[in-house]
Amino acid sequence: MNSTNFSLSLTLLCLALEIPLGVNGFLRRCFVCRSRGELGSCKDGFNFNATLLGNEKGVTADPCASGWCAKIIQGRSINNEHDAATERTCLQRGPDDGEERCAHTTMDYKKVFICFCKGDLCNGASLKIPSLLVFTITTLVTVQQLFV
Repeated sequence: MNSTNFSLSLTLLCLALEIPLGVNGFLRRCFVCRSRGELGSCKDGFNFNATLLGNEKGVTADPCASGWCAKIIQGRSINNEHDAATERTCLQRGPDDGEERCAHTTMDYKKVFICFCKGDLCNGASLKIPSLLVFTITTLVTVQQLFV
């Protein structure tokens, strides 16, 4: 296998495994949507990924320059679905300490519960294997196949 075929194979494998490629090797996007109560698709269970967004109205995967995404739940009570709103968005900047976390806080004079994370589409509901780990495993498997 020559180097061109190797590069093409590796790129196709990364795309198949949803490893984000783009600026500096990583595409940074966040889910962007807002739902109130039981209405809309933004609330949890949020079952979307980059390939399932095509026909879903009101849910997008937008580029995010900072790479920091958020999920914000606001309302009288997090357990009171009737009065709660869920928003997923891109943050202009992340926390000063660079730590991903969830916390109760006040935003625009309203009490909210916010979770923020750094990574491509990280503000969905499901956990993802870190891209670097998947990339490393993919590379090792591809290199091993070259010598077989």
